[in-house]
Amino acid sequence: MSADHPTLPPVRLPADAELARDALAAPLLAQAVRLARWAGPGTRVDAGGELVDEQLPEAAEVLGLAGDEDGETWAGDAWRLAVDTGLVAVEDGEDGEDGDLPGRAGPGENLALVTGGSPQDVLGLWLDGFDAVFADAVAPVLDDLDAILGEDGEIDVEALDWDPEAEAEFLEGVLGNLYLLTVSEGGAGEGPVPLPALAASMVVPDDMGEPTDDVLEQVSDAMMRLDEQFRLLEPIGLVEYQPVDEALMVEEGEEPAPPVDDEDVTRYGMVRLTPLGLYGVRARMLEAGVDAPAVGDLTEKGADALLDGIAGYPEAAAREETAAWLARRDALGAARELLHAARGADAGSPLRRLHCQQTLSLVGAEAEPAVREVLDDAELGGLARVWLAERGATDVPAPPESMIFWLAIDTIAAQLSSDGDLQELQELIEGLTGRHSGFFEAAWRVEHPATAEVLEAMGRLHRDKTTAKDARKAAFKARSRSGS
Repeated sequence: MSADHPTLPPVRLPADAELARDALAAPLLAQAVRLARWAGPGTRVDAGGELVDEQLPEAAEVLGLAGDEDGETWAGDAWRLAVDTGLVAVEDGEDGEDGDLPGRAGPGENLALVTGGSPQDVLGLWLDGFDAVFADAVAPVLDDLDAILGEDGEIDVEALDWDPEAEAEFLEGVLGNLYLLTVSEGGAGEGPVPLPALAASMVVPDDMGEPTDDVLEQVSDAMMRLDEQFRLLEPIGLVEYQPVDEALMVEEGEEPAPPVDDEDVTRYGMVRLTPLGLYGVRARMLEAGVDAPAVGDLTEKGADALLDGIAGYPEAAAREETAAWLARRDALGAARELLHAARGADAGSPLRRLHCQQTLSLVGAEAEPAVREVLDDAELGGLARVWLAERGATDVPAPPESMIFWLAIDTIAAQLSSDGDLQELQELIEGLTGRHSGFFEAAWRVEHPATAEVLEAMGRLHRDKTTAKDARKAAFKARSRSGS
């Protein structure tokens, strides 16, 4: 298989326009937009750009939160987001005789993007908001402000016992695990993930059997921290979150009771990434250099990129990607491009040819001229005959024996590269050796770069001991012949 195939399964994302609508509907960004439209010459801010206390009641009223006990807190959060995303422009105050004079604020340049920008502009705005909320989520929790204030009245950073890089790395890891659970076949899919499981995925070592009391305490601490962080991340539209049941909260030094059954575990918090959240986490991954593909990434690229790119895709995603790629091309031209890209003697070429064959199975009869053009090609003639036979084509020349055995080696090499179902591979191997008497006597002579490797695998996987021994002998001959 190609060494640069994706390390993560591909994610299915809605269209940018749909994601942009979700972004503008996220409660915190929607509130930030409303405050940006409200801001004007009379809006006063302090030196840090925060609304002065006297402005908070009016800001809360603008948001329809005047009667809410947390209304002013929400208004302050929404205002900070508006400033951080450029929806609001802040003009610093001036030094006056009696201290600093309040600054002023008004609509920022980015406010025009909300109604006049492209979906990509809106998503860029939302990503800036996500970054700002992420920074808030990994900031230290200041429960006892007096304990961390220095003599000069400034916060003593060392007294916080806070490592910003470690905090950010932990939350990035949690979001990465949640992303992987969502996009993996057999993972969480669209369903929510229990918070204890997510915390344990970051804390409990993979090789640990029964977690120790110390590790369980670390899991509990991680859960409580994640509970706070997901409460902050939900309003920006990243996650849907069912918080930890407050009745389960315990005082410091007490041990929380572990969840006893599947029904009970929901009380310990449940979280899922929204489609917008998948988009946001993927964007951060891409920025960090992680290979995080999305279905549709390859539709504008050439056949070589398609065949290499889908090497690590699950079957359903590979079929969806190839169908989208074919939909943008005429059948004959696409077939010729695919067949050309399938050639090669590199380690990834057998899997490319397998994916070429699978992709051609989605192409109609219009591709037949391109397929017939490669009937005499040593590398492609076998798969061309398979394609034509599946469509009941006539006048297909019988393949030479050398092509039959070359195709057998190539097919097994592709299956070995794809990490497919072991039982299916065993059945393929046993079927080939059962149909062809003297298979190994011919197979070790096949001019294919993977011949010895394939024969060795057949020796490991064939369930008949005598046949397995014959396969290992043939592998030795192949290696001796090639000098490897």
